[in-house]
Amino acid sequence: MNNNLQISQRGIDMPASPIRKLAPLAEAAEDRGIKIYRLNIGQPDLPTPKKALDVLKDIDRTTLEYSPSQGYRSLREKLVSYYERYQIKLKPDEIIITTGGSEAVLFAFMTCLNPGDEIIVPEPAYANYMSFAISAGAVIRTIATTIDEGFCLPKVEKFEELINERTKAILICNPNNPTGYLYTQREMRRIRDLVKKYNLYLFSDEVYREFIYTGSPYISAMHLEGIEENVVLVDSFSKRYSECGIRIGALITKNKEVRDTVMKFCQARLSPPLLGQLIAEASIEGTEEYSRDVYEEYVERRKCLIDGVNRIPGCYTPIPMGAFYTVAKLPVDDAEKFCAWCLTDFNYEGETIMMAPAAGFYTTPDLGKDQVRLAYVLKKEDLQRALFVLEKALEAYNGKQHQ
Repeated sequence: MNNNLQISQRGIDMPASPIRKLAPLAEAAEDRGIKIYRLNIGQPDLPTPKKALDVLKDIDRTTLEYSPSQGYRSLREKLVSYYERYQIKLKPDEIIITTGGSEAVLFAFMTCLNPGDEIIVPEPAYANYMSFAISAGAVIRTIATTIDEGFCLPKVEKFEELINERTKAILICNPNNPTGYLYTQREMRRIRDLVKKYNLYLFSDEVYREFIYTGSPYISAMHLEGIEENVVLVDSFSKRYSECGIRIGALITKNKEVRDTVMKFCQARLSPPLLGQLIAEASIEGTEEYSRDVYEEYVERRKCLIDGVNRIPGCYTPIPMGAFYTVAKLPVDDAEKFCAWCLTDFNYEGETIMMAPAAGFYTTPDLGKDQVRLAYVLKKEDLQRALFVLEKALEAYNGKQHQ
């Protein structure tokens, strides 16, 4: 091998996924015949809408061609009617179809930020935001939220302490991944006022808007008055229709200059997935009953998981008001070691549990060390069994340490 060849600093800085890095341990456990309850990843087990799958089965094209770089107009028109249900008024040209919500975040960063520019992000946060920032040469500055306060937004002064001449944006995920926290109307107004005062971009990842468990009205960044040109909305079909694999998302903004620049990146990658767009378009209309059933199922699962976790001695999780995740505090010194141990050294009656160590969702060292993110994406019977196995694992782990 040529010893002069070097990996880029960007590649070295790129973090491994905290959600996926335990995957080899899980594979080895399954090879040993262990059954794993996977609460580590936001992959719903619910079926994709039948009418969306039918489109895939009944495809009658003779050529699978490039689509337009901004996505099919028919899909964008359907999305306009979808957003109207949430009092978000858009035109088709204000929507750009992307290869998943991930590409929307990356293109937003590449378009709006120069290398060295800073984004303020409440932590814990979706770990891949850091990866996209590194790809764009941007710097994430985190502002800590705490499990003891239910992960509510810190005071405005805490934000202002971080703002300097390099600060260009605030990024929120609402409802939040990994905490399930839902920003209140008051908190969204505080964010709006900061964005306005310092003329920042507001990147708002709203892929979990279908999953809100409170009577309070849903506040989108698109509802905030006076910062219309500052807002870049990120969306995805993955979670609400259980179709993570189609890789269809959207970048939405009223800011024409941002859209025109995003389009250059879209043209450079040619087009979003053709088959994914056909499935996405079929998912939007006529699936109201499907969405209702899915929502009710998550309401039940949420209750099952939150009640179950809080019944385990030494464990605590706040009640999440959105998405299908929660962050839980466990009675362990190092949750990452515990999660790995569950896969390498532990099983109860041939079963174990897989969780995402929450430290991977924090940028600040040592935060979240005794926490895990749990995704309630399994049916209730499996969730109940998983929690029983978790309790047994904690008993065995803590017993082993005190021997």
